[in-house]
Amino acid sequence: MLHLIKNWMLPIAMGAGIVFYPFFGRLAFLTPYLIFSMLLVTFCKISFRNMRVHPLHGWLLVIQLIGSPAVYGAVRFFNPVVSEGALICILAPTATSAAVITGMLGGDIAFLTTYTLVSSVGIAIAAPVLFSFIGTHQDMTFWASFLYICKQVIPLLILPLAVAWLLQRFVPIVHRKILAARQLGFYLWAVALAIVTGKTVVFLLAQQHPDYLNEIWMALAALVVCVGQFLTGRMLGKRYGDTISAQQGLGQKNTILAIWMAQVYLTPVSSIAPAAYVLWQNIINSYQLWRKRKDEITS
Repeated sequence: MLHLIKNWMLPIAMGAGIVFYPFFGRLAFLTPYLIFSMLLVTFCKISFRNMRVHPLHGWLLVIQLIGSPAVYGAVRFFNPVVSEGALICILAPTATSAAVITGMLGGDIAFLTTYTLVSSVGIAIAAPVLFSFIGTHQDMTFWASFLYICKQVIPLLILPLAVAWLLQRFVPIVHRKILAARQLGFYLWAVALAIVTGKTVVFLLAQQHPDYLNEIWMALAALVVCVGQFLTGRMLGKRYGDTISAQQGLGQKNTILAIWMAQVYLTPVSSIAPAAYVLWQNIINSYQLWRKRKDEITS
């Protein structure tokens, strides 16, 4: 029964957020704490001594940091809100669960886990700069906006890394207990997904003049970005002999963080794009897992 629930947790969590949106919408203040906790659990699993930064990590990060403003600039001429949604879908760091899918597909878990850390640190530094120029705090001076965003984003992404290292080094008993709670990150993810889904529904219903065509465009933009990132990661990975890890590193996003950043720093309705990205990336991963199982049966 528990295995069945885990397999269907994505639609269950999103469905709960949609149906019970008044309740989950009021819990939106918990999202940063849940993101912090999920990253802490993930970073506790990293062996810092065995980490190896690969040149491919650099290329993947460059695509995120350059590709996100480039796509934003190109799409903004046609639709500013859709451009924000596309930007956040590229800028968002790698999902904390990406290493699990990578292992199931036969990829390099160590490579992907290291890139999860690399992308989180890179986005923590780059996001305040980008949001200062294009976010909802443009009424502030650049430095005021930059410092305001830094105070929220950098601790959220960097502090879990520092805490994980300190626990490994100085409080190993607590570190072992976190590792022993194997399903903790999964359940934190489910609660966070329900909350951000509920918050997105609240925004949609509170719109004075809803533009449903615009929202459809955002969902389609998320699909194009999702497929594009998986394919780009795959092409880059071929050059270094690791297509699976590269495509997962670039294509599978921390959508919980992406939705939260869109709701806080960009036009709130742009969070529809990363919310749709949740579906697209899970459809792609489900197909990849199905193909792998089919190949194993026929071989």
